[in-house]
Amino acid sequence: MNYGFAFFPGQGAQAPGMGKDLYENSQAAKLVFEEASEGAGLDVAKLCFESDKETLSRTENSQIAIFTHSMAAWAALKEAGVEFKAAAGFSLGEYTALAAAGVVSLADGVKIVSMRGKLMQQAADSIDGGMAAILGLKDSAIEEACAKVTSGVARPVNYNCPGQLVIAGEKAALAEAIENCKAAGARRALPLAVSGAFHTPLMAKAAAELRAYVADFTFSAPKMDIYSNLDGKVYDCSDLPAHLEQHMISPVRWTQLVKTGMAAGLTSACEIGPGKTLTGFAGKISKELTCKTVQDMAGVQAAAE
Repeated sequence: MNYGFAFFPGQGAQAPGMGKDLYENSQAAKLVFEEASEGAGLDVAKLCFESDKETLSRTENSQIAIFTHSMAAWAALKEAGVEFKAAAGFSLGEYTALAAAGVVSLADGVKIVSMRGKLMQQAADSIDGGMAAILGLKDSAIEEACAKVTSGVARPVNYNCPGQLVIAGEKAALAEAIENCKAAGARRALPLAVSGAFHTPLMAKAAAELRAYVADFTFSAPKMDIYSNLDGKVYDCSDLPAHLEQHMISPVRWTQLVKTGMAAGLTSACEIGPGKTLTGFAGKISKELTCKTVQDMAGVQAAAE
């Protein structure tokens, strides 16, 4: 079976018990969990399989858990002979895409994602911030609503799909932006269960620290095209530390990314990792994009048929 896009989910896709069937039914997936545990210095399998929702939802835990689950599912798919033309990941998922495309090794990917999760957790703990999904309002109207905020930092951060854009910022500024969106005609404004104002300038210190950390790693040329969150175009890996720093403080332009890939002929996708968020976005971005999910071994086997 061949697909166009390999889609890798971001933070928020985690769930207790994630990946247990993969671990028990795929030798390739089991090896990923074992290598991830060694690199992260913790039992990632235990974290994924036995943690409660609250523990797993902490940024420092959810990021390494999702990355490992996604890479385990990727390994199982490759073991089953499934091929892809390109990779793309949502926020954290872009790191998984880099690993899947061979830009970073699994061992290095685990270390980088672990550090990213810790830095973002520290930033979230030091700033009274949050995020909210705005539904039923044009992107331009949401951008304008955020630009009008006077009580602090509030920014559009996740361009998920038409009619759904996530904003983030300091709590007071976020509340003001939400009210501005409602006044502009937003159908709903849903606060998200996160404490950080991710993908905003409030992450600048963490982003700079991540850049300094990844500068010591060796990166390889990608084995397939990777589409970037920053501009939706094929990744330029010439200065990855600078790119990853910018990635942490910039919006995720997922709608643009998917449309750019489709224009290049990528009209099929498989969401590789926990959940089915990106599959839901795909259906709203274009009816011409077919997207399947991979849910543990049952999904892997179905995708390979």
